[in-house]
Amino acid sequence: MFKTKNLSPQYLSFIAAIFISLVVGFIFAIVTNDFLLSAAIFIGLVISIFLFLRYILNWFIYRKIKLIYKLIYTTKANKKIESYYKYILPKKSIDEVSDEVEKWAVQHATEIEIANRNEVFRKEFLQNLSHELKTPIFAIQGYLEAVLPEFETESISKRFLNNAFKNVERMVHLVDNLDEISRLETGEQPLQKTKFVIQDLCNEVFEDLSIKLQERNIKASIKQGCETPINVLADKEKIRQVLTNLVVNACKYGKQDGTIYAGVYRTDDTNVLVEISDNGIGIAEEHLSRIFERFYRTDAGRSRNTGGSGLGLAICKHIIEAHGKTILVRSTPNVGTTIAFTLDAK
Repeated sequence: MFKTKNLSPQYLSFIAAIFISLVVGFIFAIVTNDFLLSAAIFIGLVISIFLFLRYILNWFIYRKIKLIYKLIYTTKANKKIESYYKYILPKKSIDEVSDEVEKWAVQHATEIEIANRNEVFRKEFLQNLSHELKTPIFAIQGYLEAVLPEFETESISKRFLNNAFKNVERMVHLVDNLDEISRLETGEQPLQKTKFVIQDLCNEVFEDLSIKLQERNIKASIKQGCETPINVLADKEKIRQVLTNLVVNACKYGKQDGTIYAGVYRTDDTNVLVEISDNGIGIAEEHLSRIFERFYRTDAGRSRNTGGSGLGLAICKHIIEAHGKTILVRSTPNVGTTIAFTLDAK
């Protein structure tokens, strides 16, 4: 009795080829009563079916393995790593890949446990904070709006008031974002799921941001090989918000005259993987585990001087998690960044 753990695509192909060829050869022998010709047909079928099935299984299985590595690796692939994926990775057995995934899961178990333990306290604090800040900030905003029209001529006082008003607007934007995160976490903002083609939505976002992209001469497009339309089931406007935030970040931290690609992959019958990739400055490894935290900014190239609330990626994370899915990042300094998330396939 063979051990199922040691089965390989080659062995499975051989067993299937023998079985199919035996059936066909046996039927042919009965019909023609020519056992010599039946034996020749049997041998020919074994060889041809074996080669065909081996190719199909290798192509299918290792394509799935590559998607698994996309999900668990945090390093964005450069040309050298892509060559590794293409030429070396297929030599790994299914068991080796399974062991690597198990090790990855064990390494992250402690981190996940700690995060879950603090999740309830963090949610309550955030909800209370955004609620308490709303009233005084909106009151200040109202007073400034009422006072500003009284200053008809340019003056130092008016300049000060204008600066104050701009900062209050920024605070209002921050509180609105915090409030949105709270409502997503508590389920107070229900999702309106519909079926749509994810590539079409990516192209719409690229078009909406075309002026911003043209300012840096960045080309944005669907990745070659990912053009085949794929339907997903999700809240279209929320996913539009996610894609917009990711493309804006990719434009902001991408290279001048660079590229942004949207990749779309069917990982299985129920999940679709969506990736937004740039070839920009990248993110150092020590920051990767924290970039989805509220207000977290890395030191190099992502300072407060670039603007923004610091909540864009946090909102993306909560929108995707509200869909019951995951979002992750792969990045290498001076190579680029890929942020990927999963959605339900339809």
